[in-house]
Amino acid sequence: MALWRGSAYAGFLALAVGCVLLLEPQLPGSALRSLWSSLQLAPAPPGPGSPEGRLAAAWDALIVRPARRWRRVAVGVNACVDVVLSGVKLLQALGLNPGNGKDHSILHSRTDLEEAFVHFMGKGAAAERFFSDKEAFQDIAQMASELPGAQHYVGGNAALIGQKFAANSELKVLLCGPVGPKLHELLDDNVFVPPESLQEMDEFHLILEYQAGEEWGLLKAPHANRFIFSHDLSNGAMNMLEVFMSSLEEFQPDLVVLSGLHMMEGQSKELQRKRLLEVVTSISDIPTGVPVHLELASMTNRELMRSIVHQVFPAVTSLGLNEQELLFLSQAASGPHSSLSSWNGVPDVGMVSDILFWILKEHGRSKGRASDLTRIHFHTLVYHILATIDGHWANQLAAVAAGARVAGTQACATEAIDASRVSLRAPPEFMTSRSEAGARIVINPNEPVAEWHREGISFHFTPVLVCKDPIRTVGLGDAISAEGLFYSEVRPHS
Repeated sequence: MALWRGSAYAGFLALAVGCVLLLEPQLPGSALRSLWSSLQLAPAPPGPGSPEGRLAAAWDALIVRPARRWRRVAVGVNACVDVVLSGVKLLQALGLNPGNGKDHSILHSRTDLEEAFVHFMGKGAAAERFFSDKEAFQDIAQMASELPGAQHYVGGNAALIGQKFAANSELKVLLCGPVGPKLHELLDDNVFVPPESLQEMDEFHLILEYQAGEEWGLLKAPHANRFIFSHDLSNGAMNMLEVFMSSLEEFQPDLVVLSGLHMMEGQSKELQRKRLLEVVTSISDIPTGVPVHLELASMTNRELMRSIVHQVFPAVTSLGLNEQELLFLSQAASGPHSSLSSWNGVPDVGMVSDILFWILKEHGRSKGRASDLTRIHFHTLVYHILATIDGHWANQLAAVAAGARVAGTQACATEAIDASRVSLRAPPEFMTSRSEAGARIVINPNEPVAEWHREGISFHFTPVLVCKDPIRTVGLGDAISAEGLFYSEVRPHS
């Protein structure tokens, strides 16, 4: 009865507003808005019937475990402790005052740190720098760790991927990387670290955050962002590669995940060349039939990226990467759409699809080429694509959906998708190619995975339910790749 009465009141009020409009058509909009607001009929919050709710429910129905599952996963080789804290508070604790900002490609002292931080905070821009003085860095890292409000997190792609896999108790997970006491304490109990991987000191990466509008002296940040610095020689030289490879024989994994190649950017060209050859030789020693997934990360060195494409891609089975890495890769190796300097907003699905197709066609497995590459998992904020050469992988529909689902749950720090806290921002329709006549696909929240095929390569696309107010975004790409792999099934080949 109360429900009917409320509806009747709303009806009478709506009728009254209609009458007012008829009698006074020139009434200002603000008055009309005020009148309408008195109805107090708030829109229904997103729930099971919203596009987000329907899409999440459709994913849950699609995401099924594969028939053949991984039992033992080995992950290496970059690992560190991320110390997240207020940049201004740390520099104040170090007794530094804001002077004139100046960028330094390498930080040699506390003064360099203060100048570089001021430079980037003033622009509201993100940056990452190497701190060359070991002792000075250790003093700063200790002070940072002990400052009130400092938070410690597992860092490094390999450690984050291992941590994600370890959430599945039936999986045995091996992690090789420079693991110090603090990182060991932060890692899941289900992650096994070989004794050779343990070291007395942690590799700390200091992440100095500042908020939009935050002031320090005359300095005022236009945007919120972060300045990252470290003295990380172990990860930079991939020191744990040999330990990782020698551990595989005893551990006998059925899946290997490798990351950390991007950390070599600070090394000399000669050392990069030597190390890449050692990486390829090491991968070739892994038994046939054990897939190797390579997780890429942000890079700026075109020559190193080009070498990775030509030397490392054919040695691995699977790739994980985002839109920045994909475009940079195409630019470095003269792929499709490489004249594009950067993505304009949401990366065009057709262009992304063309680059993925080119990677698998030019560098993937085929009768005339000695390559093992058959799978690429691409992720950007609003959608994901899983591209596979036909005949090598199963359960990819579930895998791409699982990767997208974890992007929403992990960013919002919820167990399941909360439809009221996420939004569907993917393009409502798109072309599957820009370099040839592609198909036009319209997104349907009730059937959230779109599939298309091109010359023996299958593409699975799904939107992401983007968290409106993310709690933590660091390591999101690593979680997506791990979840996609967890639900993937490799087909045995003789």
